[in-house]
Amino acid sequence: MSPTSWRSHLHRERAILAGRETRTRRAENGQFLTELRLLAETAGAQVRGEVLQRRGPIRASTFLSKGKIEEVRVLSGEEQATLLLLDDDLSPAQSRNLGEQLNMKVVDRTGLILDIFSRRARTREARIQVELAQLEYLLPRLTRMWEHLSRLGGGIGTRGPGETQLEVDRRRIREKIAKLKRDLERVVKERRVQRRGRRGCFKVSLVGYTNAGKSTLFNTLTRASVYVEDQLFATLDPTTRVFSIGRDTRALLTDTVGFIRKLPSHLVISFRATLEEVTEADLLLHVVDATEPDIDAHIQAVEAVLDSIGALGRPRLSVFNKIDAVPDEVSILGLRAGYPGAVFVSALTREGIPELRAAALRHLVQNGTHEERTARGGPTES
Repeated sequence: MSPTSWRSHLHRERAILAGRETRTRRAENGQFLTELRLLAETAGAQVRGEVLQRRGPIRASTFLSKGKIEEVRVLSGEEQATLLLLDDDLSPAQSRNLGEQLNMKVVDRTGLILDIFSRRARTREARIQVELAQLEYLLPRLTRMWEHLSRLGGGIGTRGPGETQLEVDRRRIREKIAKLKRDLERVVKERRVQRRGRRGCFKVSLVGYTNAGKSTLFNTLTRASVYVEDQLFATLDPTTRVFSIGRDTRALLTDTVGFIRKLPSHLVISFRATLEEVTEADLLLHVVDATEPDIDAHIQAVEAVLDSIGALGRPRLSVFNKIDAVPDEVSILGLRAGYPGAVFVSALTREGIPELRAAALRHLVQNGTHEERTARGGPTES
């Protein structure tokens, strides 16, 4: 079974957003569902309303409370919405029960992110990684596809065929997952061979929250033309180019996939081949959106992913981007005071770029690699 058979096809669908407030996120107030809205719009959905559950425990059967389910039902009727997007992950049973009670398509946070990734994947490597994550997400949800057979009643001729087809589908998906993992392992080996050829070069990787301006900064630093769009996950494919960090010193700079809070764990695992570029970098440039209202939360989300792939201990330089869009100088002064040692730049206007190059070189020297790993001329690009 191909992942395209379950993909949500969100384009132009009218959607209602729903989420659950937690103690740790109460300070965000009205910003709670902002990111889910951005994800929905990136996927092409029309957001027609929001429902936020502020009290009560999670219901094991439907996740949302009865009152919130009724609120969604009324709102979806008024807005003619056919899609409910949840800001959390649902169990297969919760997704099924919500869909039946509301007569709507229900897509949880992981399903939405996977839909976006499937649209963004352009290279063979990215497609392999996304398809692997999709299939691992789909496998425990297969049962719901065959539940219509159980409703025919028990006895001869009803139960067996459904169970048989379900097992066939499971076996086929497991076989496909195994093949994709073998394909991905070949990609890993190829990348390791490529990296062995770069041992005489500095390796610098851009990391950061999605839509922090990493790709724009990458283009500014390397004069490349990587795809840039004001959307989440605009690019998934890693790109490496020469990065001049001094008069006679160059590095290889790699742009990587952006991170996000609650990034699905199996998606991180699937993209491990891509993220190995991060784990072996001599320096990580952590790009932060200076205009983001909740900067600390974004920084923590990035650090959580770095920790999960074993890269949190790599040398790291914070780079606050988009300072041209910060409304006043007082805000920038506050950021400088709150994040000493960070560099402040604008990838669009090139403000602060010379300071960034100098800071990157200084960090590499401090880590004791400048004398032995300076790369002159033109390192191999990929």
